[in-house]
Order: sequence, then structure tokens, then C-alpha cells
Amino acid sequence: MQRMNYQNHGCPIRFAAGVLGDRWNLVIIRDLMFKNRKYYGEFLTAGEGISTNILANRLTRLETENVIKKSLDPEHGKRYIYTLTEKGKALLPVLLSMIEWASVYDAATEMPSQYVKRLHEDRLALSEEILANL
Repeated sequence: MQRMNYQNHGCPIRFAAGVLGDRWNLVIIRDLMFKNRKYYGEFLTAGEGISTNILANRLTRLETENVIKKSLDPEHGKRYIYTLTEKGKALLPVLLSMIEWASVYDAATEMPSQYVKRLHEDRLALSEEILANL
């Protein structure tokens, strides 16, 4: 797969936005990182309302950008398992910062207060735990 070519990609924000794209990419990364989802059907039925064509497109895009990889499921040879690459795992601090930001500014946040407390008190230990479970 060929990586996308972003014009003027010297700007770090423009580059990150080009790789991460829209909310669906972030939701897929979130599901892989925090919710132990790894199959196409799990993303589709996660309750976010993503359509099949958008999901397929975003999975392909994230794979093209080397944020995720797909491999055949050894137990069910006709379906794929999606996992984060090292590049994808490196987004953990970004997602944790987004969670922290949303916990302050989103009154309807779904993030449990105990998780946010852990994030504030020992981000490093939380990060290590998350990475160990990927």
C-alpha cells in the first residue's frame, strides 16, 4: 500500500491531521487501544453508528498509513484481526491527552472518574498498563 502524500507536510499539525483524518479514524484507534476490539464486526457493532463503507475505507486508510495492520485470524482463517503498529501505539499519549481534555470540557463524558483520576495521578503507570495489554 502506498502512503498518502500530503502537500506541505512540514507542519506537524497538518501531518497529524492528514494521517489521523476524521473522527472515525480516532474511534477505531480508541477501540483498538482501550476497548480490545480487533475484528471488523466489533468495530461495526460498537454503537458508534459507522457505516460499512466508511469503516472499510478508514481501516484501509489507517493500514496504508501504517497505524494499524491486519492479519488473518489463525483460529478463523477467513476473517482478519486488526492491531496497532508501533506507530499506532505511539499515539497513546495523544489519546490520553484528549481524554484528559474532554474530562474537563465535556460535561457528558463517558470516561469513569476513577480512570481520569488515575490518568492525573500516574499517567506513566497507566500508559505502561495499556501498552502491556495491546
